[in-house]
Amino acid sequence: MKTKIETVKTLLEALPFIKEFRKEIVVIKYGGSAQTSEELKEKFAEDILLMYLVGIKPVIVHGGGKKITDMLDALSIDTKFIEGQRVTTKEVMRIVEMILSGEINKEIVSLLNSHGAKAIGISGKDAHFISAKAKDFSRWGLTGNITHVEASVIENLIRENFIPVIAPIAAGEEMGHPGFNINADLCASYVAKAIGANKIIFLTDTPGVLNNDKELFSTLTKEQVESLKADGTINGGMVPKVDACLEAIDGGVAKAHIIDGRLEHSMLLELFTSEGIGTQIVKN
Repeated sequence: MKTKIETVKTLLEALPFIKEFRKEIVVIKYGGSAQTSEELKEKFAEDILLMYLVGIKPVIVHGGGKKITDMLDALSIDTKFIEGQRVTTKEVMRIVEMILSGEINKEIVSLLNSHGAKAIGISGKDAHFISAKAKDFSRWGLTGNITHVEASVIENLIRENFIPVIAPIAAGEEMGHPGFNINADLCASYVAKAIGANKIIFLTDTPGVLNNDKELFSTLTKEQVESLKADGTINGGMVPKVDACLEAIDGGVAKAHIIDGRLEHSMLLELFTSEGIGTQIVKN
């Protein structure tokens, strides 16, 4: 009986947050260990289904860098990175699209649908809802910067009660263009601000943003993030994560969250508990 009472208390603690976020759009950047561990994949699907059933409108943007690299290695296709971003030749772009749109996207959609959700997979090339231009073709090739997101495409899917699952590939302007490889974190931010998301959540392989003593910052403002970047506390792979967060909140998203995707049910713990588990970034 005591266990049952504790279960009810947990549900009641979540109730105010469910009421607050019901009918709100939450964009989730799905990547890291959460995307590669079979057990964590199941937990992710359960979290998305629960969010969906209580009235939250999840939109998923996924990465897939490791699988792309593995396939390029298997095919003996050279791949290199400059400043943390993949150089995307036409040959590499074919593999990027094959893995992101053809394999990972459909795997996520199938997983969610098998759990009872109503998911649909698309890339930015579908209806050309994400357009881009070359970041710097001479250096990065077909690695792109987003120029436009046609929000109505995603809004129509949400209106029909679908969970959009988005592969971060954008359309080029010329007819027959092979498309652009887009950083998944920034893709998630651009989508979030275009569709008026309430929150954006980045699933990572770290607890969140840490200080120099490896202690977690639970909340940071934009000004604090810029200061921590300037003094080197935020460095390395965390820099593009927080930059993507700032991109989102500057575009009107209320809060951005960086959480540990290696932890089971991390999204529910962040959304539906008072303490949360990761770092939330707010404008003010």
